[in-house]
Amino acid sequence: MSNSLNTLPLTVELETVPVLKKVASAHRYLAELKEISHSIPNQSILVNTLALQEAKDSSAIENIITTHDELFREELFPEYASNASAKEVKNYVTALKRGFDLVQQSSLLTNNHILTIQAALENNRAGFRKLPGTELKNDLTGEIVYTPPQSHDEILRLMSNLERFINDDAMSTLDPLIKMAIIHPQFESIHPFYDGNGRTGRIINVLYLVAKGLLDIPVLYLSRYIVCNKADYYRKLQKVRENGEWEAWVLYMLDSVETTSRQTITIVQEIGTVINQYRDGIRESCKFYSQDLINNLFYHPYTKIEFLTKALNITRLTATKYLDALCAEGYVQKEKIGRSNYYINKALFGILTKPLLDSNT
Repeated sequence: MSNSLNTLPLTVELETVPVLKKVASAHRYLAELKEISHSIPNQSILVNTLALQEAKDSSAIENIITTHDELFREELFPEYASNASAKEVKNYVTALKRGFDLVQQSSLLTNNHILTIQAALENNRAGFRKLPGTELKNDLTGEIVYTPPQSHDEILRLMSNLERFINDDAMSTLDPLIKMAIIHPQFESIHPFYDGNGRTGRIINVLYLVAKGLLDIPVLYLSRYIVCNKADYYRKLQKVRENGEWEAWVLYMLDSVETTSRQTITIVQEIGTVINQYRDGIRESCKFYSQDLINNLFYHPYTKIEFLTKALNITRLTATKYLDALCAEGYVQKEKIGRSNYYINKALFGILTKPLLDSNT
């Protein structure tokens, strides 16, 4: 099935009463998340830990499945990794952080940024599609459900239009959250790359919020919501393509922002509580306490001796003694892979891997 794509802005009335009510609610929780993120003094802790979770969930939507343990170990010991999915998920983290750096520098989200993100995801620089033949199929039946634009010139035209819509606020007076809800299906329907469109599109979501100042750091990741509501995601996306049913889609995206904001607020609060517990406990029981040590223990759920030697500027022997002492106190759990040891921050691992409650519970 092929559908001609509208250029943006849309001529559809989207500021309906249900949408505006949902916009207000979504903004409320998004603003609360932005504020509470500042309660963690070292912002890189949140960027890194939540990016790991997002990478796993976003990749799962594309049936790239890995466990938390495989993902975390891949970052520490790529030489021992045997799970190809974990490598792909690691690429997602790299792409997300690279995109965030670019948006921070320019406050823009350009096509060149999007190309850089996709190149990091796929480890190639194929760029926007130049060859026809791309079709989207139903995973279960193999039926072609959508044929995106085939002409390279048409892809460039539509992506140029999308780039302007993303960055030029004078082009549309719609609320940024409604615009984000429009940007996502437009990008996915242009389907500008040979591969990585879904994951690139989900990175665009959060980076757009950062570019518009709704978040200071990329901590709102919608992929877990989409994983839990995957059938609705694809059904509503297809309804937009087939029938222009935008209101239902916008409400879906706004609910994803509200729900995920509420869940992430809880996660940030839990991380902050555990950081304080570790800081107070280690300061009292271990003479080697330092803020740099705490930052290292929470930058990633897993750490290893080499990380500590670099962060604290200490010898390998001293770092080993510190980590073994933290093991004895119950703060980390020692594991072995090959000939190397690594250490799991049990509390942080528990926060990042526990199932989330439904938003209505």
